Amino acid sequence: MDISIYFEPLPDELFDSAETISHPRIGQQMLAYRQNADFPEAADVDIALIGVVEDRAAVNNEGCADAANEVRKQLYRLFPGSWTARIADLGNIRKGFTIEDTYYALSSTVSYLVANKILPVIIGGGQDLTYAMYKGYEKLEQIINMAAVDPMFDLGETQSELDSHTYLSRIIMQRPNYLFNYTNLGYQTYFVDQPALDLMKKLLFDSYRLGLLTADMKETEPLVRNADLLTFDMGAIRAADAPGNANAGPNGFSGDQACQITRYAAMSDKLSSIGFFEYNPAYDRRGITAQLLAQMIWYVFEGFNARKKDIPSRENDAFIRYTVPTSDFSDGILFLKSRKSDRWWMEVICGADNRRKYANHYIVPCTYEDYQTACNNEIPDRWWQVYQKLM
Repeated sequence: MDISIYFEPLPDELFDSAETISHPRIGQQMLAYRQNADFPEAADVDIALIGVVEDRAAVNNEGCADAANEVRKQLYRLFPGSWTARIADLGNIRKGFTIEDTYYALSSTVSYLVANKILPVIIGGGQDLTYAMYKGYEKLEQIINMAAVDPMFDLGETQSELDSHTYLSRIIMQRPNYLFNYTNLGYQTYFVDQPALDLMKKLLFDSYRLGLLTADMKETEPLVRNADLLTFDMGAIRAADAPGNANAGPNGFSGDQACQITRYAAMSDKLSSIGFFEYNPAYDRRGITAQLLAQMIWYVFEGFNARKKDIPSRENDAFIRYTVPTSDFSDGILFLKSRKSDRWWMEVICGADNRRKYANHYIVPCTYEDYQTACNNEIPDRWWQVYQKLM
């Protein structure tokens, strides 16, 4: 498949500032689809940076289509880490004649890259583009977990048109459906009504209030470690740190906490796509939001390079196995601890058919505290939530 037909090359002036600096910067080291240059070959790439020039469905945030190149200006000037991953900038997906054309181009690109084990890092654009990312997995018939860093749930009304505030409803309504679980990180209660909270609970989806996570950011690690797709609304960061969004508010994650989340996510061997949306240069001050988003992407690169190839299974000798007896289940709960990273997982009991169907989902990331909970003869909430889905 030739995905280059969806892209336009990057202008040379984006690279000028990086190339005039003596010490190598990211912009000098990465492959890039530039004018008068060939489109990067998939065989030469581990991480693909992609811009999407689309904001027709961004609610109250027109102008976020211009985000990608503003972020590149800041990203290209940063020093790379001691990385071995091969990073390429594929350029910007052209704005389609209709928004559905843009969705098709992005979904086809995500599908192609994921199938070739390349991590797409997407800069939008409105968050409705998350729907197109999901459609990329649908093309592969791959059941996924999706996590969203977002101050609200973006459910909207089921009959409403697809936009950045309704994309989740559209994903949930898809048939056949390939969404196993959805996790919201950082919702703010005054932006979420009770029916939306009730629906999340009914669907056995996970949602975590902003205050709960900021009190202990380590809690975000197992949540994003469980994601195949991560979508990040820049409106989830407080306006003092990320003013470049028409919907920015006074509360949210701090800039350093946002970087921590993206590093945690990229460290996971499970994560296969990540998107950043709703940054609007028209509302930015002195490029602060562009700088922050560039640093968040830098931490994606850093996290990816810190991957340990932690693929948990009963048969993998790289994991220590602990079986905790419980009064509720005769076989107990099996916990797996990585010898490489000291991270924890637990196996959820399910039948052979579901083991095959949900091969990537019945072993759940957890924490040492979940193990301690089981040792006290209590079923960890994470375990119970997935158990109900699998029954």
